[in-house]
Amino acid sequence: MSLFDPEPPAGRPRRRLIAEADGGARGNPGPAAYGALVCDAETGELLAEEGLPIGVATNNVAEYRGLIAALELARAVDPTAEVEVRMDSKLVIEQMAGRWKIKHPDLKPLALRAAALRPPAVTWAWVPRERNKRADALVNAALDGKPVTRSIA
Repeated sequence: MSLFDPEPPAGRPRRRLIAEADGGARGNPGPAAYGALVCDAETGELLAEEGLPIGVATNNVAEYRGLIAALELARAVDPTAEVEVRMDSKLVIEQMAGRWKIKHPDLKPLALRAAALRPPAVTWAWVPRERNKRADALVNAALDGKPVTRSIA
C-alpha cells in the first residue's frame, strides 16, 4: 500500500466516510474561513473536524480551502476509505468532478492540491446549504474568533 494509491487489506471492504466542507467570506473578498469534518458513513460518528480563519480571501478560495482540509482529514482517518464529499458549493463540486473548467487563476493551484488529495474512491455531492450546517457552523465559529483546531478521533 502506498500513500498515493492505498488499498485496504485483502478481503476487507473499504471503509465509507462522509467529508463535509464549507468556506465563507464576509465580503467578497473579505475576512474568510473554512470548516471541514469527517464522519463514519455507517454510524454518523464524528471522526475529525477543523474550522480556521484564512485571512482575506474570496468565498470560492475559502470553499476550496475547506475541501482541501476535508480531504486531508479523511486521509488521516483512513487513507483507503471510500469518501463521499458533500459541499454546498456547486462550483467546487462540478470542477472537482471534471464537469466544469477551472478558469480563475486563484483557484487552479487549490484545485490541483485537492486533486492530489483525491481518495482512491470518491463521490462528489452537491448539497443544499441547509444540509451543510455542521461545516457552515465551523466557518462561522472561525470568523467569530472561535476557531476549531484540527482534531482526529
